[in-house]
Amino acid sequence: MHLCGTTSFFIAWLSNFKILLLAFNEGPLSDPSLSLPQFLAVGCFPIKIQPNPPPKSQTKQNPSLQNPQNGHKSLWNYAIKVILVVAFVRTYNYSEHIHPKVILVIYCFHIYFMLEIMFAMVAALARATVGSKLEPQFDEPYLSTSLQDFWGRRWNIMVTSILRPTVYSPALRVWTRALGRKWAPLPATFVTFMVSAIGLKKVLKGRCRLPPAVSRPLTIGFVVVTGFWLFLPELRRCKGFVRAFDEYMLVAAFVKDIVGGAVKFRNDNGMGK
Repeated sequence: MHLCGTTSFFIAWLSNFKILLLAFNEGPLSDPSLSLPQFLAVGCFPIKIQPNPPPKSQTKQNPSLQNPQNGHKSLWNYAIKVILVVAFVRTYNYSEHIHPKVILVIYCFHIYFMLEIMFAMVAALARATVGSKLEPQFDEPYLSTSLQDFWGRRWNIMVTSILRPTVYSPALRVWTRALGRKWAPLPATFVTFMVSAIGLKKVLKGRCRLPPAVSRPLTIGFVVVTGFWLFLPELRRCKGFVRAFDEYMLVAAFVKDIVGGAVKFRNDNGMGK
């Protein structure tokens, strides 16, 4: 389940989009400064090389070029999420005693934590291989204050950066001829991700902005509810969670055998004394 899911997303979906953009001399693979290892890494994995920061002389003249929050997280952040994933897996053993809706909420956070951990591992491997700074893949999506903030700036940022040139920009050019520049972003956004509320936010121009204490629970609540409705049922139908839990158990048994074998080897050779 994990291998099929990652290869489907990395190769069958994301890499094909990048190659399609390259055919039109656009996208991350069209950068002529990429070395061969960098080209292969960017083409095969959900990573994006971070551009070099502007010189200090430019940032002093234009403070907007500064980016104090680069989105990268500490090891403690990932360690906590690993611990939570382990706790989730242990919790599933008692799922018959827990309300099904609570289990679905745990599924949502489990999927997010696993994605972020997996992407961080891939990014760390790519960073060690190509020796370049990489842009973050997630930016704490549970702090989102709107759907635009969630899908456009915080959740799976690599997908957003690929969908914009491959879907949104071409659709925008087509609809601009028919509707004009003012209204073309609405159908272009709808085509990209079926969320017309993003365009509505531009029309309102911030006049109905809610405080973060209200907008964050509303945003995450909307995403979770629609996930219950559209996303999780398909995973349950194909028994995706059952297959994933079986893989967790196999990995745990493998690690237990390795540790047990190492301990037995030490004891048999008198190394533990």
